[in-house]
Amino acid sequence: MSRVAVVTGGVGGLGTAMVQALAAAGRRAVAVDYNGLKPEVVDKWKADRKAEGLDTPVYLADVTNFESCAETCKKIEAEIGPIEILVNNAGITRDAMFHKMSPEQWDQVIKTNLYSVFNMTKQVYEGMVARNWGRIVNISSVNGLRGQAGQSNYSATKAGIYGFNKALAQECVKKGVTVNSISPGYMGTEMVRAIREDVLQKVIAGIPAARLGEPSEIARTVVFLTDEEAGYITGEDITVNGGLYYH
Repeated sequence: MSRVAVVTGGVGGLGTAMVQALAAAGRRAVAVDYNGLKPEVVDKWKADRKAEGLDTPVYLADVTNFESCAETCKKIEAEIGPIEILVNNAGITRDAMFHKMSPEQWDQVIKTNLYSVFNMTKQVYEGMVARNWGRIVNISSVNGLRGQAGQSNYSATKAGIYGFNKALAQECVKKGVTVNSISPGYMGTEMVRAIREDVLQKVIAGIPAARLGEPSEIARTVVFLTDEEAGYITGEDITVNGGLYYH
């Protein structure tokens, strides 16, 4: 039976690529996304996947809320099967220079980007340990490594993921469960491509690879880290940023 792979933020640009790649690798891919998504958005996404030959269920949850995550994961496991792969991909930005950043902007980003990692991982961790197999991949960012002006909230959450990985990885590797992260650079998602053209060209000019990354390049890295034979890689971060920044 195919291992069930849950991707949070699964309806977004990176999440969609991950769902597609995991399904192509023989996983039973499941998308979890924001419970405020309009039904027509979800329906179109599911129709697009069906046109690709994928039957991908979508579950809506509030990843900032522990009980919502618990309810959603219980439902997935009851309807589809035990969650053996978790990709914590959900994330938002609320950018502002620090002297202008509001408590609300700080809280929204911390809760969505960092609380969600705890809230979702907590629901599946014990099952993975009991079955002696599991893969947890957390999506960080190049700006968690190098920081970025106007993103003290976002950079803090993405840097926090590294500490989470390194600590939890030590607790569960003997039980066949790995915990890793991926730090994307500037990727060619709709959000990035919507940046004003002159600004976007300046961004690209600063990337040694001289281009934006493709969501599929992140997705292939997710597949690699969640493979059956990737059990000796844990507590690690893989940067996928075209040479923009190195550890």
